[in-house]
Amino acid sequence: MKTKYGLVLAMILSTGVIAQPAAPTQPPPAAVTTTAPAPKKPAAKKKKTTPAKKPAAVEGSAPAIPPGPAVVRQNNVNVRGRAAINSEVVAHLSKGDNVTVLEEITLAKPKLDEPAQWARIAFPTNVHVWVHSLFVDATNKTVVPAKLNLRSGPGENYSVIGLLQRGETVKEVGVKNEWLEIEAPANAYAFVAAHLLAAKEAAPAPPPDVVPPAFVSNPATETAKVVTPPPVAPVVEAPVPAPAATTPPPVTEPSPVAPSTVPEKSEEPLPARIVEREGIVRGTVSIQAPSHYRLVSPDNGKTINYLYSPTTNLVLKPYNGLRIVVTGEEGLDERWPNTPVITIQKIHVED
Repeated sequence: MKTKYGLVLAMILSTGVIAQPAAPTQPPPAAVTTTAPAPKKPAAKKKKTTPAKKPAAVEGSAPAIPPGPAVVRQNNVNVRGRAAINSEVVAHLSKGDNVTVLEEITLAKPKLDEPAQWARIAFPTNVHVWVHSLFVDATNKTVVPAKLNLRSGPGENYSVIGLLQRGETVKEVGVKNEWLEIEAPANAYAFVAAHLLAAKEAAPAPPPDVVPPAFVSNPATETAKVVTPPPVAPVVEAPVPAPAATTPPPVTEPSPVAPSTVPEKSEEPLPARIVEREGIVRGTVSIQAPSHYRLVSPDNGKTINYLYSPTTNLVLKPYNGLRIVVTGEEGLDERWPNTPVITIQKIHVED
């Protein structure tokens, strides 16, 4: 019996042990993910910016030159036909020469290394100007149109440096083709860079005349005393009676004059300039020139005209390097105002 009870008790105990719930197990700790901070990119180095260089100041920003007498500040000063650095030179001045400034001109957009201030001066003495002979009466040398341009050289490509009015007389000096060389009138003008002139100071006014006091010697004391002259009483003039009123003579109106039926000549437009030029044919250097070929002087090699062929039948390439005589209409191209262009009508090759 004891053995049976022992077995039963052992079974009960073993059943209790088996039925005892197992101790709860703690879940493993969640893995902690550590995110490393992203490496910082090195800051980009700031580039040093060099301030843009200001353009060099153009020589010629001199004090204003007032109208009136002025003096040249240096030697070999160019006198030009226009207020521009590329204008033709009409004369030269030396240091100390006197000029008369008419006005100062300031260019709105001067070119590089070009003075902005220019002085318009009276035309230098002993320098001649030019007019077209078509507008001057050959008999009495008077101007025919209402206004006639004065030019700095014998051609329409030279600058206008003044005007002549109808009836004014010109003093002829020479003739070149259809142009007359004449003495410069009083209203002719030219241009000089203002910084090359200095205003001439006016001479000081003389002091007023002062009457010295009279000295009288006193024989008793042998001293001199000053005697002030007595004041002079002002002179009062008697009023002049007004003249008696008189009846004015009757005014006779002049009889009307019939207007002249002779048409007035006008300077513009000029007739076509048919000229004859002699020189050597050369190719042009600039691709912007008005023509691919030019006529140069056989004496000094300077360009006389640009050659333009209005038809494809005339090819200028075979004439390159030859000495020719060309006839045609001469004019100016806006891009090349200093060198005329001749439209070819006839070419003759010199032997």
